[in-house]
Amino acid sequence: MWWRILLICLAYLLIGAHFLRFGQNAACIVFALSPLLLFIKASWATRVLQVGLVACTFLVWGVSSFEYIQMRIIAEAPWYRLSAIMTGVIAFTLLAAWCCNGIIKKRNQRKIFS
Repeated sequence: MWWRILLICLAYLLIGAHFLRFGQNAACIVFALSPLLLFIKASWATRVLQVGLVACTFLVWGVSSFEYIQMRIIAEAPWYRLSAIMTGVIAFTLLAAWCCNGIIKKRNQRKIFS
């Protein structure tokens, strides 16, 4: 279960770093501290993290990918490598969101036996 937590933390830190790059310190702090919700044993806290990762996948990485690729195309610069990198970032964030299901499942199993 530790690797699931690590992936979720890295995904949120990556999103926070994206906002820090543009000088949005408040958003950076919120996203960097969001994995602390994993200390709450309730399943709703993990669902909030999961929904946040899925929303960031589309609203942050999807929009950024579109803008960066359009900028490269307009500048007549190569954009294939950028699209591969952003596809990897999107896939990583979705994998981290999927890992939230495993954490919820493990926590529910522990409630049954305690």
